[in-house]
Amino acid sequence: METLTANPLIKAFIILFLVSASIATGDAPFIIAHKKASLTRLKSGAERVSVSIDIYNQGFSTAYDVSLVDDSWPQDMFDIVSGNTSKSWERLDAGGVLSHSFELEAKRQGMFSGASAVITYRVPTKTSLQEAYSTSIMPLDILAERPPEQKLVWRLLAQYGNQISVVSIVVLFIYLIATPSKSSAAKASKKKR
Repeated sequence: METLTANPLIKAFIILFLVSASIATGDAPFIIAHKKASLTRLKSGAERVSVSIDIYNQGFSTAYDVSLVDDSWPQDMFDIVSGNTSKSWERLDAGGVLSHSFELEAKRQGMFSGASAVITYRVPTKTSLQEAYSTSIMPLDILAERPPEQKLVWRLLAQYGNQISVVSIVVLFIYLIATPSKSSAAKASKKKR
């Protein structure tokens, strides 16, 4: 399994998080958003995309009228199964986190790269709405042909792995005891002469 720090998106998010913590020294909200997507293959051959977006306020004041819009999922490629691609909240306090998720079903096969979600919010000291963008997602290979997994082998190893190991060690031990070594065979041949 890949470690979290080996994932380039996680690395970028951590760097962005650290940089934002050092930049957000003023008395204003500082919004960071992280967008994630994962694929799930259904038994029917269809594939679902689970999307989650976390919005962080790394600033020192509250953001008001926070709105999230993720229009990067074209209707000719995806159907919304649950949730919504947009959401609004009244406020996001300093140091707070908001999360939103939704699920889509893919209509056709192909590579898909989703754009960033757009977050707008209001700051009391400014007249115009402020805008922030989430991270984008890694390209998704929708409905890709995947080789069949060897689930049976892994299931058997998981279930009987300990017994197989013990039996293997016992058989190896018996083989080593029962089979004469080359040096023993050489000594026996010298004695016969």
